[in-house]
Amino acid sequence: MLEIIKEPWPWYVAGPLIGLTVPVLLILGNKTFGISSSLRHICAACIPANINFFKYDWKKEIWNLFFVLGIFFGGLIAAQFLINPGEIIVNPNLKAELATYGITDYSNLVPVQLMNFENLLTFKGFTTMIVGGFLVGFGTRYAGGCTSGHAIMGLSNLQWPSLVATICFMIGGFLMANVILPIILSL
Repeated sequence: MLEIIKEPWPWYVAGPLIGLTVPVLLILGNKTFGISSSLRHICAACIPANINFFKYDWKKEIWNLFFVLGIFFGGLIAAQFLINPGEIIVNPNLKAELATYGITDYSNLVPVQLMNFENLLTFKGFTTMIVGGFLVGFGTRYAGGCTSGHAIMGLSNLQWPSLVATICFMIGGFLMANVILPIILSL
């Protein structure tokens, strides 16, 4: 049984399981799925400032903080006990392209040549980790939610803003992966 959990699950199993969170949350208490709102709840609980954005009853949303805490601890458990010792499977064409940028180590979930503390002090590492993280956070706030909230919850509820946000997320991802990232990696 443990070996089944360690292997990557096909989309037709993992996708419906993720999708089933929407009706479960709606049935269990009319809750909406999304992760980015949890940062707002933490700030509202911990920052005693007089900021209108944080003036709401965050205690009604405490379930979301437990949900995110569960994701965090689930990730820790998976990283400690469920890690697949084999190399991450990457398409050979992508491997060949990434090798031209010096990325050859697939022993981790992210390329070691990109994501490490020494690389953080380089222009390439700073751009991909810090600037990229800022842009993801800015985009999440600007779109009024994260990809999981819009693409999973919003689309299932037929919300027009979620369709627009998801299309923009996808266009941004395609541009980043196919245009901007190759420029950054070639520097």
